[in-house]
Amino acid sequence: MKILRSKKALSPVVASIILIAVTVAVSIAVAAWMGALTFTFMGTEQLTISKITWTWDDTAANRYFKINVNNTGTKDLTINQIQVNYAGVTTSISPALPHILKATGALTDTSQEFTVYYAYTNGTSYDVSVVSTSGYKFTNTFSGGQPSG
Repeated sequence: MKILRSKKALSPVVASIILIAVTVAVSIAVAAWMGALTFTFMGTEQLTISKITWTWDDTAANRYFKINVNNTGTKDLTINQIQVNYAGVTTSISPALPHILKATGALTDTSQEFTVYYAYTNGTSYDVSVVSTSGYKFTNTFSGGQPSG
């Protein structure tokens, strides 16, 4: 009677190394796929307040500022509110809110100038915030005013 011997099986060490390599390769593939989903579906809201211009009037109710904003994010952004010192402005804002700004790369509507009537005081610092419908606040600090004379 002849005894057949089987070929040598892989050692447990080699099998473990192969298993670890396959696991790492699969995890890298899943991470890349999830990252691609994040960039294509989620997008980011980013807004830049590029400039503010104050206009003085002796009558406080007639004072206003113009604020220039730019959407620098990867998705469209809807401006829901403008705040001064973290309180919503209840006076006139032009153009009316809510207002949509297209994402970076769009040919039009990525920036807007708003006129906000606000009884500011010369030389006082103001935190001016632009709030999106998603609840994000984009805030800069500005010193209010134009010469009063």
